[in-house]
Amino acid sequence: MVLNHSSPGQWSLKQMPCLKSLPPYHDRNVRDLRELLWSSIDNYDSMDLDQLEYCERGEGDEITIRVAIADVDQFVPKSSYTDKHAAHNGTSDYTGVLTFPMLPDKLSKGITSLLPCLDRRAMIIEYTVLPHGELRSGDLYPALVRNKAKLVYEEIGDWLEGKTGLPKGVSRVDGLEDQFRLQKVAMGRLKTFRRAQGALELTTLEAEPVVENGRIKDIVVQRQNTARCLIEEFMIAANSTMVAFLGKAAIPMIQRVVRVPKYWDGMVLTAAIRHETLPAKPDAKALAEFLIRQKKKRS
Repeated sequence: MVLNHSSPGQWSLKQMPCLKSLPPYHDRNVRDLRELLWSSIDNYDSMDLDQLEYCERGEGDEITIRVAIADVDQFVPKSSYTDKHAAHNGTSDYTGVLTFPMLPDKLSKGITSLLPCLDRRAMIIEYTVLPHGELRSGDLYPALVRNKAKLVYEEIGDWLEGKTGLPKGVSRVDGLEDQFRLQKVAMGRLKTFRRAQGALELTTLEAEPVVENGRIKDIVVQRQNTARCLIEEFMIAANSTMVAFLGKAAIPMIQRVVRVPKYWDGMVLTAAIRHETLPAKPDAKALAEFLIRQKKKRS
């Protein structure tokens, strides 16, 4: 697949033989990881692919995970117009009908997008999941990568949950089925361990408009499935690895802190109304287990 620039700001995929899109790199610090079974899972219409995943078994039933993040920095010099534009915007705003991007589409959907069969520079976040779900942070480094399959949350989620057969996007790439089954094992370990530590699983609704001829015809609520959980768990672990890396390098960072709930008494009362008991003092693990039980009752 290669990019077809059909009109300004618009990019589409064309079915063509894989072509090398970047000249060979001679920088010894950039590893060549193009032969690994990288793949992406995203929304069906996503073109700004900024993340790939790959994992492999290690000694003692450990699983090493590599997350590749599109290396936009190589094309955006500091204090350039694009850099100042991104700093001003801060983030991309997704309204559902129109997106106001932090970076120009030609950059995020084209030049740096981790689209299939294209050689791309990426920053690799590497970490290891131990048999019981503990995380061992690894290293960060630049590498060349090549996406072997552009996949969709719904089709991968339904397959991993046993609702459908093997998706064509997986079956056409040798070894990719086993790769996803290993990724599912790693996801399960990470999720189980975080639950045991008291991580809260809060269900949020994410709606997507159905647009026809510029008009919204319907609203579809996205279902949380195994594929979405897989990406979430991998990214939480990647963020933890990044925090460890920056902390070791003594680089200042901004982190989100979960504080003690202000209205714990109200939570205790809510649990009692549902014939449950929460401890008198705030307890994240007890709250997490209560929420899981309530979720199971509703399902």
